[in-house]
Amino acid sequence: MAPTPERPLSAPAAADDSLRQPFRPHAVFIDDDEELRRANAQTLKLHGISVDAHASARSALPALTREFDGVVVSDIRMPDMDGLQLFRRVRDIDPDIPVIFITGHGDIATAVQCMRDGAYDFLAKPYAADRLITAIAHAAEKRHLVLENRRLREAAFAVEADEVPFIGTTPAMQRIKQTLRHIADADVDVLVEGETGTGKEVVATALHRLSRRRDRPLVAINCGALPESVIESELFGHEAGAFTGAQKKRIGRIEHASGGTLFLDEIESMPLAVQVKLLRVLESRQITPLGSNDVRNLDLRVVAATKEDLGSPAIRAKFREDLFYRLNVVTIRIPPLRERREDIPLLFAHYLGHASRRFQRDIPEMPASIKQHVMTHDWPGNVRELAHFAERVVLGVLNAPAPEAAAAAAAQSLPERMERFEAQLIREALEAHQGDIKATLETLGIPRKTFYDKLQRHGIDRQQYLPQ
Repeated sequence: MAPTPERPLSAPAAADDSLRQPFRPHAVFIDDDEELRRANAQTLKLHGISVDAHASARSALPALTREFDGVVVSDIRMPDMDGLQLFRRVRDIDPDIPVIFITGHGDIATAVQCMRDGAYDFLAKPYAADRLITAIAHAAEKRHLVLENRRLREAAFAVEADEVPFIGTTPAMQRIKQTLRHIADADVDVLVEGETGTGKEVVATALHRLSRRRDRPLVAINCGALPESVIESELFGHEAGAFTGAQKKRIGRIEHASGGTLFLDEIESMPLAVQVKLLRVLESRQITPLGSNDVRNLDLRVVAATKEDLGSPAIRAKFREDLFYRLNVVTIRIPPLRERREDIPLLFAHYLGHASRRFQRDIPEMPASIKQHVMTHDWPGNVRELAHFAERVVLGVLNAPAPEAAAAAAAQSLPERMERFEAQLIREALEAHQGDIKATLETLGIPRKTFYDKLQRHGIDRQQYLPQ
């Protein structure tokens, strides 16, 4: 029997199939009643649902693979292969494919048992059109989420197997991976620039693991965490009696890193007096511990990380220019998350999976509010902040996920929203054309001077989009 509309219906809102964009629900509708099949297919199409209609379960089976991106709607009583046989076949193919049964009153008990066995829903004849549409829309949303999570997990596993463990497919991240592979075995010092939480230590670790030094120590020092009174001793070491309290000899971190890699994080925090001594070490590859006259040779690579622009004249008062040029043999800039939003879904899925394994909890279903926050928040803490957010999601401590993002967006004036949107369009055009000015100008349809003015206003660095 055809569905019996009880009131005018509006097309259901398309659900969000991932963190990026909406999808159009899709259904395979199976019933041997030609009139009912035709009526249902027409109703669904009028409400924005794509339909493949089949007179038999057997003819529908070839389309039902693990990659099937829709919902199965099937009558229970059919010749040749009935709905229950179809359901068992679908469960063997992929138990996550949603199956909705159409039942007569005599089959309701059977349909209820099928739901206990994993069917998504059942509709008893006669049913209202909006009941069918709503069931398909919700089931389709669940199916798309399952497929998206699978794709993201596969991509995350590929990242974990990659020798350069960076999660991201944007041109900027691909260029960083390529650069790391090119310089890994070259004994050059590297300066890594990036905001807090962008993954500067990941770069240092990747360089070390890809190099011939991988079997020797990777010695990491946070220059901002060491008090000025002990940083010199920590770095350069000392002999017994070199100063008050130096009761025994100590090998410094720099000497301990010999043969391996020395990672100096937050190097902009290093005191000027220590910068002078570090410069001498970098130039001579030799070290003299405090209280000693012995000069010891070093074999090390230095990776320095900073959240500041060390080349800026404004920082000259606290960072030596000659040390900057000595470190600046190769510079790698890691873009913040707000400049590579296309990578956020993959990163979020990766950290959800990591948190799920760590806390031994299932990944919960993502309401629209969480998805909106993930894609609209600016993530000032970058990857570190995103990872902690994923942990809170898995732990279930977010009742109303991060409402500040939506509130902040709502509080923005129209000009502010337009500015933000404009900056995003410019970044996307630069990425699409790998920083080519002429092609980018043609895409954006603006004069060259206007383009450069907008780059300056939005703080966009065209160099990061150039191929290397």
